Formats: sequence, structure tokens, C-alpha cells
Amino acid sequence: MLERGVDGVMPFGTMGEGPSFPVVERMAGLEGLRAAGIPAHRLLAATGCAALTDTLALTRHALASGVGRCLVLPPFFWKGLPDDALFRYYADVIEGVGDDRLRVYLYHIPQVSGVAIGAEVLARLAAAYPVQVAGLKDSGGDYAQTARFLAAAPGLSILVGHEPDLPRLMREGGAGSIGGIANLWPEAVAALLKPGVGAGDQKRIRDFLEIVSSHPFLPACKALLAAQTGDPGWLAPRPPLYPLSEPGRRGLLSELGAAGCGFPPP
Repeated sequence: MLERGVDGVMPFGTMGEGPSFPVVERMAGLEGLRAAGIPAHRLLAATGCAALTDTLALTRHALASGVGRCLVLPPFFWKGLPDDALFRYYADVIEGVGDDRLRVYLYHIPQVSGVAIGAEVLARLAAAYPVQVAGLKDSGGDYAQTARFLAAAPGLSILVGHEPDLPRLMREGGAGSIGGIANLWPEAVAALLKPGVGAGDQKRIRDFLEIVSSHPFLPACKALLAAQTGDPGWLAPRPPLYPLSEPGRRGLLSELGAAGCGFPPP
């Protein structure tokens, strides 16, 4: 992926099924990347867990591995949390780690986590912890909310997970994307970052997303990785997810080809 143009890699995010992996495996994965020679500045660690103690353990481990940038989910079991509770949770992470090398990126993905992060919470945290709070990844897919994040914290790095929003985000002062599709087709995502991005580039990624999203999304992405790499190991997601059926995999590839956004080889 680095050779194909991405700026960095975030293991155990949503596409990486992070919440389905225990702390010990997530630590081992980050250690494996560092041992393989991946520079720390090219890594961002996903350290958010339902339990604060697990989040602290993963975040401290990331820093010990030289990785200071951490993407932190809100505590995703308890729904309907007031803003004060979310503020206190992130404050507890920052103060519990107690290391000025830490750079926290909040993770807003309410359609999966069930816990929305408001722009007011982001602004409060940025004011209270101007060194440690670095940005937010907005995977909500609602650009009106993205705009509120940009307005509330203009000094932070606001990134999107919904790739079609990238051209507008970049025009309005955003920082880029941490996106799942870059695992599959980084060249198509990189095209959206160019100042002269064309309508064709935007349509290509929209068509691609629409087709992939018409199937169970993560199993579909894993099926595409298996087809791209020739490695059937990618077909197996962690429970409770399950692989696409063989007809589903064939149909997915056929739909992508018919739409003119055939899946490219690595």
C-alpha cells in the first residue's frame, strides 16, 4: 500500500475489523509492522475499545512502539451518552496516558459505533488539550456534520472516511482521508485529493462504493482483496461477520466490471 501511494497505514481500523481483535493481537500486529521496518511516522494506531483500561493499554503500547498518532473510538456499548461523558472519556484517555507525544484523533462513525461525537465535544477537547488533540476522522457520511467539525476546530486535522466527500473537504480546509477503499484502490482515492479532480474521478469512486455497499460491506471488501492478491485467506472475516458466498463473490466482480470500474490488480 505504501508503494502504491498511500501516506500511511492504520491497522485495526473498521476495515481491519479492529473491535473483533483482542488487545494482545492488536499489540502484536503493530509490533509486527514495526519489526518489518514500517516507519513509525507512516503508522496511525487504532486504539479505541469499549473498556477504558483496554484503550489506555493499547494507546500506551502504541507510544512505546514509537507511534504517537492514535485513532480513538468513543466507548461504543453505552448509547445516549451526554457530551460531558464523552468529554470526560477522552480526557481520561489523555490524562491516563500522560504523555505529550500522544496525538489523539477522535473517531466519529455513529452508524457503527452508535455513539455520535458532537462538534462541541471536539471543540472543548481541542481547547482543553491543545497538544494532544490532533484531529477527527468523520466516517458519518453526512457532510453537514463534517462542516460543523471544520468550523468548530479549524486548527485540527479533519479527515473523512466517505471518499466521495474528499474534493469538497480539501477545498474547505480539511486534511484528507483515512478510508477503507484505499486498502483496495489507493490510486482512485488519491485522484480525489488532486486540485483538478474531475467529475469522472468522483463518479468512478461513487459507482465503486455503490456496488460494494450493495453487498455486506466488509466481507465484500475482503472478497475483493482475495481476488486482487490471489490469497484466499482474505476471504475469512472474524465472527460475527461471515464470508460472501461464491455466487456473491462472482456477482460482485461482474457488477464492478459491467459498471466500468473493474477492479484493478495490485
